[in-house]
Amino acid sequence: MLRGIFRTKNLDDILAVAGGPQFALKRTLGAFNITLLGIGAIIGAGIFATVGTAAAGDASRPGAGPSLMLSFVITAIVCGFTALCYAEFASMVPISGSAYTYSYATLGELVAWIIGWDLIIEYAVGNVAVAISWANYFRTLMDGVGIHIPAWLGTDYRTAAKLAETNPAAYAEQFGSAPHIFGHAIIFNLLAFGIVALITIVLVWGIKESAEFNAGMVMVKIIVLLFFIGMALYYVSPSKMMVNYHPFQPTGWHGTLAAAAVVFFAYIGFDAVSTVAEECKNPARDLPIGIIASLGICTIFYVVVAAVFTGIIPYNELVQKLSNEQAEPLTMALSHVAPQGVTWPSTIVAFGSVVAHTAVLLVFQLGQPRIFFSMARDGLLPSVFASVHPRFKTPHVTTIITGVLVGGFAAFMSIDEMVDLTNIGTLFAFILVCIGIIILRYKDPTRHRPFRVPLGPWIFPMLGAVSCFFLMYYLPPASWWRFVGWLVLGLSIYTSFGYTHSAIGMKIGRPSRAPFPLKLASLGFLSTAIGLFTIPHDAGPRTLLREAMTAGEDHNRALIGLALIAVGLLLGIAGSVMGTSQNMSGADDAS
Repeated sequence: MLRGIFRTKNLDDILAVAGGPQFALKRTLGAFNITLLGIGAIIGAGIFATVGTAAAGDASRPGAGPSLMLSFVITAIVCGFTALCYAEFASMVPISGSAYTYSYATLGELVAWIIGWDLIIEYAVGNVAVAISWANYFRTLMDGVGIHIPAWLGTDYRTAAKLAETNPAAYAEQFGSAPHIFGHAIIFNLLAFGIVALITIVLVWGIKESAEFNAGMVMVKIIVLLFFIGMALYYVSPSKMMVNYHPFQPTGWHGTLAAAAVVFFAYIGFDAVSTVAEECKNPARDLPIGIIASLGICTIFYVVVAAVFTGIIPYNELVQKLSNEQAEPLTMALSHVAPQGVTWPSTIVAFGSVVAHTAVLLVFQLGQPRIFFSMARDGLLPSVFASVHPRFKTPHVTTIITGVLVGGFAAFMSIDEMVDLTNIGTLFAFILVCIGIIILRYKDPTRHRPFRVPLGPWIFPMLGAVSCFFLMYYLPPASWWRFVGWLVLGLSIYTSFGYTHSAIGMKIGRPSRAPFPLKLASLGFLSTAIGLFTIPHDAGPRTLLREAMTAGEDHNRALIGLALIAVGLLLGIAGSVMGTSQNMSGADDAS
């Protein structure tokens, strides 16, 4: 029924399509711009927010304590393996699609669709979390300079509702002034929506202007991180920090490795620079330099910040304080060691955090539209997504659509578990990129590679794939359930639209409209995805079955979710059987 779903796209064809005048983007970026874009994407919410959870732990994982320094090194090594693979691909295939395009050339159309859909988790879903975090830090910064922004304009409704259940007094204090319609309080995150709207305007305006804007923000946040390090050393001597480094691994290797999986979020972004390949002056040279240089520079900063952060507060005190202040660990740390009444250092760090979040939003909002842009050129998404602005030469349609979706979700969604979902989606993309290097070295050994992964096609790519899966293992079960549900939802869209509209599919004679068995299978994928999103995500398979069979708090969710999954699987099998019986699969021209 599915003809040619593993058909790969020839690299020469990919480069030819990208070079067409109707799809041409403006080439203005050099190696320095690429490096700054990488730093802009990497240094952000990860170091300013997740460092707290990684060091102190939470209900679902132990904390690393002072061994957070080692956690950052471990994650940097994992990312380093993958960065080498990205550098080889980016120099060889200077196309906007990043891992999506690389997968299309090596692993086939279906895998390319999966990775393109998966990258939405990294860029768009990740940016929802960054936008919400930006709003929190911006409110803190404004409070520090005496400007109060009402909580109902900077918080999502679900978070406020949860506070109303657990602490009605605090809810009344923070949200009592919110206007009401028909008895319901109006609560939405206008700040998160507003910053995404502003970033979208800048990105539509032009890539050069976006890069210059990013360069200014990168300089500011590097200065602020240096300020944090300097003030911490001013308040706490290195000898005192050495005392606080004991015990170095308070929860053993489990805590260190669990923290490595958390701080992976702090490294996400070096791969995003590969999405601007078509806007580089010399992509074969500039992209490898930008990817590797930005990763190395940020690793140095992270290890030093982790050393200072865990050195100025003993681990036991850190656990106690971060149980209530995990959102702003660096500002909390300076407040902890600064003299009573001295708040200006924390205000400066809060300002740096706002700038850092803004830079991440810029680069990720730059990356996601270019993924959609590349998928639309291949026919897997509607052709309007491949439009280029006649004046600014930017993919304005996908940029605006991404801005509306990210801003809209950020206005009404909570940040819960967004980081873990982003991590697992990105790690999965990294695994496919590493495997793709191995495959392409054997499929197309003679192709010119301006940059090559050292020591042959196996050692570093295989280490990258294995180590990425190793970090995925340490993520909580909820991330796995949601991740699988997201991929299955993507398969529903592919079978209902992408399969029949694919440029490759048209060449090999696929039907122009999805036949009934394919629509039935697509409906089955949709039902399965809804079921995966419905079930209790903190339960394993055995616990899930037990909750569905016995009365309890999560009985209804487990039962309904499993029923939807069962119906979806039946529809998928029925569609496949019907398609086979009608002899729709035919011979695969790619075989």
